[in-house]
Amino acid sequence: MKQVVNAENAPQAIGPYSHAVKVGKMVFTSGQIGLNPDTGALVQGVEAQTVQAITNLKAVLEAAGSSLQGIVKTTVFVKNMADFAQVNKLYGMLIPEPFPARSCVEVAALPAGALVEIEAMAVVL
Repeated sequence: MKQVVNAENAPQAIGPYSHAVKVGKMVFTSGQIGLNPDTGALVQGVEAQTVQAITNLKAVLEAAGSSLQGIVKTTVFVKNMADFAQVNKLYGMLIPEPFPARSCVEVAALPAGALVEIEAMAVVL
């Protein structure tokens, strides 16, 4: 049975989707960008957006009964692969070890003009 998860501490969805869907002990999140949940505004710069996206992802996972520690796979979308080193450094600092599997792809555009978006699959520990 699938359960829809919407987190109070994450930015409101900007489209027809849920923050996450939980199926059994698995959590599948929608991509999180660097929107400040208090203002709804996109924070400025790739580093600030990376930190905010992971903060938002953490809020979504916690609302689903999981955590950053429960992540088994992430996909990181970047507007410019030249930003990868900055994103990777912060990701490595904020996502706990043992690190999950990960893919990173460069995309032509992201919602709201974001520079980075991160989605995850996690387990409820």
